Amino acid sequence: MEQKKSVWVIGHKNPDTDSICAAIAYAELKNKVGTVRYEARRAGHINEESKYVLKYFEIEAPEYVSDVGAQVKDIEIWETPGIGSQVSLKTAWETMKEQNVVTLPITNRNGLLEGLIITGDIATSYMDVYDNRILAKARTQYKNIAETLEGEVLSGNSHGYFIKGKVVAATESPELMEEYIEDDDMVILGNRYEVQLCAIEMNASCIIVCSDAKVSKTIQKLADDRGCVIITTPYDTYTVARLINQSMPVKYFMRRENLITFETEEYVDDVREIMSRERHRDFPVLDEEGKYIGMISRRSLLNMRRKQVILVDHNEKSQAVDGVDEADILEIIDHHRLGSLETISPVFFRNQPLGCTSTIIYQMYQEQGVEIPKNIAGLLCSAIISDTLMFRSPTCTRVDRQAAEELAKAAGIGIEDHAKKMFQAGSNFKAKSAEELLYQDFKTFLAEEKEFGVAQLSAMSEEELQEVKEKLMPYILQMRDERKLDMIYVMLTNILEESSELIFVGESAKEIAQQAFHGHVADRGDSLWLEGVVSRKKQLIPALMLTLQEKSSGS
Repeated sequence: MEQKKSVWVIGHKNPDTDSICAAIAYAELKNKVGTVRYEARRAGHINEESKYVLKYFEIEAPEYVSDVGAQVKDIEIWETPGIGSQVSLKTAWETMKEQNVVTLPITNRNGLLEGLIITGDIATSYMDVYDNRILAKARTQYKNIAETLEGEVLSGNSHGYFIKGKVVAATESPELMEEYIEDDDMVILGNRYEVQLCAIEMNASCIIVCSDAKVSKTIQKLADDRGCVIITTPYDTYTVARLINQSMPVKYFMRRENLITFETEEYVDDVREIMSRERHRDFPVLDEEGKYIGMISRRSLLNMRRKQVILVDHNEKSQAVDGVDEADILEIIDHHRLGSLETISPVFFRNQPLGCTSTIIYQMYQEQGVEIPKNIAGLLCSAIISDTLMFRSPTCTRVDRQAAEELAKAAGIGIEDHAKKMFQAGSNFKAKSAEELLYQDFKTFLAEEKEFGVAQLSAMSEEELQEVKEKLMPYILQMRDERKLDMIYVMLTNILEESSELIFVGESAKEIAQQAFHGHVADRGDSLWLEGVVSRKKQLIPALMLTLQEKSSGS
């Protein structure tokens, strides 16, 4: 079943303003110059600063994606049609041959799955059924019987059901018939008038007249008066007796209990594991409303279509959305150090030593001669302001500043006024929990077998940052244990003073930070004051990484 696919442009987990805005702006650019559909996505909750920016420029937030691994909807789903539970075994068998399948889904009028019938179930019905009352137990419809025997209902209600009695073949004289025919039986007989009459008078619920024998008007009227169904068929008595069990409804033989089904949103990794434990060949697929849409098998997994993604503002696997290993990465646009992501095939990779990914996106608009819409210009400008702390960060380059100034003109905003309002929105910490504050901008890193997390929170005043510190100190210890990290650092950055207070947990966390800055740090007991340090990417992380490498080589 063909699915209309699009390429997702997505930033890192716990996205900041650059991650959100770069994804939206790059998707916009790709849609103007590309031939497929590109859509922005996000891998985490949007922080208050980003919410303010999106609202100001009247742009909807990207849809949240928790995992880009392949899902059932990315597999080729066979649209095997469902059949009703009253369909005969013969019709089910013919449908299987026509569709070249071994499993048929049984669905109701609303498309909901009621059961499954497989070729083995039909074989069992032929081989193991010796009970001459099985048609009644299965509540077989007269219409099914007529269709199976390629005959027609001559008298009586074709939509009625055979629910009592047994199936018998009457080849003897009427005198002998009285010994074994009972009320409500179904009688298979020939063209003899007296045998037909005897069966009806003995209260048969149905007579099956073989070999296309004629049925007199008298017999038909008597059958109508007594509520007896007459079915005529071209087959002889032996063939009718052999075929009649095939008229039973699949409902009687179908599998109802413990059905293994998959939903379109389930991930292939989970599906593969379940399939490996089961002996079934085919598995039904249901949509989000529980309605049947098709079948998949183990073979379907071979034709899996990976999700296609473009990553912006990161190239570290630990920062990427879950399932990225199962995705087809087409491009990476970033401004950070080279990370740990590996790709299946070569990709377009653009990495520049700039203060913001959105500066690179701005350059790409220029290079491709595409005019930047006013609202997109506003997003890109906001991202540069955010990532460079309004040009105060040491990561900020002349190129970033020039890009922001040009974008501000295109968006019709004043940089200083817009920056102030953005930062105020982002530092509205009072209503947030410690967890929300920490994950607002949190990234993990790995160096010398040490995994550590670093969060950064920025504000315009020291008072706001101290309130945050009181909330975070108890929580980061708990969170370190839950995530099994060696260390956690949190940068509380004062934008106006262009410095940061560093709080931390973990064995040697303080010692490593002190060594990283070679004594150019003020010890506040439970924290360190880093004068002039405002960039996690360019100042803090490289210093910590280098210190860990030195400690490892020294030991």
